[in-house]
Order: sequence, then structure tokens, then C-alpha cells
Amino acid sequence: MGHTDTIAIGDCGLPIPDETERIDLALTFGVPSFIDVLKCVVSDCKVEKITLAEEIKEQNKKVLEQVEDIFKDMDVEICFVPHEELKRQTKDCKAVIRTGETTPYANIILQSGCIFA
Repeated sequence: MGHTDTIAIGDCGLPIPDETERIDLALTFGVPSFIDVLKCVVSDCKVEKITLAEEIKEQNKKVLEQVEDIFKDMDVEICFVPHEELKRQTKDCKAVIRTGETTPYANIILQSGCIFA
């Protein structure tokens, strides 16, 4: 991805706009997990900003803690928006990766950073 391009990773229920590329990895409920897919994607790109649903703070604290742990040593801006806004923003993403995740609000938008100084 180029600098400032975005890609989303979502749970199995996240609606994906028809015009947005869909990468469907869901095999069955829970497989692959949101966190496993996020770790793989982050290991292969530079992320400068992430966007999460505001609702994750109350509705899925476990996944939020795991996300924060993944990015703790990176210089990444964390942005929270209402879930409806996050869903709207998926329309502008290069693609949405659908996982088998079944916990609420396990969705993220990753914004690509610049890979050279």
C-alpha cells in the first residue's frame, strides 16, 4: 500500500460495501481470529494510524487490550470513531479483510505509513 492508503480488517459480521475489494478469510466462526489476521498484516506493512470503533472500549475490552499491545512499541496514532462512521470509512479502503471473528466491534482500519525516510 502507498502512504496514507487504508485497509480494514473486520469480524465476520462487518458489512462490506459492494465497491470495496473483499478478501474473505473466514473459514468458520472464530477462524481465523481478528487478532491473528491483524498480527500478520501488521508484520508486513508500516502503519501510521489506526481507527477503531468507540464502542470497542465498553463492548470488547479484551480485543482492545490486544490491539493496544500490538501497537505499543510503534509510533501509531489511535483514533476512535462511532461504529457507523467506521463502517462508512470502509468504503474508502483499498480492501476489507473479513475474518472469522465473532466478538463485537473487532474491526480496525489501518492507514499505511511511509516506508522510507
